[in-house]
Amino acid sequence: MTKRAISTLAALFLLSGIPANQAIAVRAQAPAAQSAARPERTVWYFYRVKWGFQDEFVRLFAKNHLPVLREEMKTGRITDVRTYVPTYHGDGRADWTFAVVITYKDTAAMVGPSGEDEIVKRLYPDQSTFQREEQRRFEILDSHWDVPLNEVVLR
Repeated sequence: MTKRAISTLAALFLLSGIPANQAIAVRAQAPAAQSAARPERTVWYFYRVKWGFQDEFVRLFAKNHLPVLREEMKTGRITDVRTYVPTYHGDGRADWTFAVVITYKDTAAMVGPSGEDEIVKRLYPDQSTFQREEQRRFEILDSHWDVPLNEVVLR
C-alpha cells in the first residue's frame, strides 16, 4: 500500500472518529473471522440486470428461485431471505439493480449441500420450462456476484 493510500485511508478513519494507527492496522489485517457469538451466516447476492429487463428478471426470480429458497427455509438450512432494489435509479455506484440477502443457519448450512436439485424437481415437474426460464433469468444479467459476510462485533 502506498503512503498516499495509507494517508487517505487514515484520514477517512479519522473523520469517522477512529485513530489513524488503528485505521492502518484494520486495513492491514487479514479478513475478519466470523463472530462466534452468532452462528448464522449472511450472504448478499447482487445482480445487475440489463437495462429494460428488470421487471422480467424479478418476475422470473419470484416464480422460479424464491420458492426454492422458501423450501430451504422449511428445512432449517436458511433462516431468512430478503430482496432489495435501489430506491432511485442510479443509487450509489449503480453496480447492482437487485439484491438478495440470505441468512443461513450456520457455516455448515451455507457451504454444505442445499438439496436444491430435489426441491426443484418436486416444485417444477415441467423441467424444460424451468430450465429455459432460469437460463433466460441469467441471460438478461450484466453481472452477478456473491458476498459472504463475517460479522465483526465492535465494542
